[in-house]
Amino acid sequence: MDQQLLSATFVELADTLVADFDLVDFLCLLTDRCVNLLGVSAAGVLLADREGELRVMAASDEQVRLVELFQLQNDEGPCLECFRTGAPVSVPDVTTQIHRWPLFAAEAHLSGFAAVQALPMRLRGETVGALNLFRTDAGPFDPVGTLVAQALADVATISLLQQRSTHRGAVLNEQLQNALISRVLIEQAKGKLAERLDIDMEQAFSALRAYARAHNRRLSDLARTFIDGTEPLNGLIV
Repeated sequence: MDQQLLSATFVELADTLVADFDLVDFLCLLTDRCVNLLGVSAAGVLLADREGELRVMAASDEQVRLVELFQLQNDEGPCLECFRTGAPVSVPDVTTQIHRWPLFAAEAHLSGFAAVQALPMRLRGETVGALNLFRTDAGPFDPVGTLVAQALADVATISLLQQRSTHRGAVLNEQLQNALISRVLIEQAKGKLAERLDIDMEQAFSALRAYARAHNRRLSDLARTFIDGTEPLNGLIV
């Protein structure tokens, strides 16, 4: 494991006390770092909205985003179980779980994922979501990697709930609601860019995110201006 990258990641995840904090980009950073650090194939984050319904807020690639959506649409899978129980769920081989999650197990296998691990995003007994790790090869998850992943999830959760007032729940709900709106804008921008440049959705998202970072822009603001035509994205590199 890259110790220097790990240390930098904890610093990045803790650094949320800024006026223009972008929740979507923050969660994308979490999934990207999990893939880079933990040797997993993909990662996703589900967070609960103000009604307590889980939403896909970030995914390291398009394939895992669709698998996460499939879980929510069919109301079954390790990530939902993790959120509801507040306990980690580790599945070394999804093909052995057909009886437990028949729809999810089949879909995960069809999508090329053989193992999955879901870790709760929680603080003092309050679970706000789940960090989900996927591998294309079957087998148990590394215990050390699991500890690191849970630590990343814990730091991210603390950062999400971090604020100067005592009304954590209200602030988090506002953040999540804004992030849900942003996520819709980003998905629309991805589709528009993918169609315009004849690329896939994952490439489109990577290009939008890279452009936003290079120009010090919020991802959601960039998506909005691109959709309404006021941002031509000159110099965009795919």
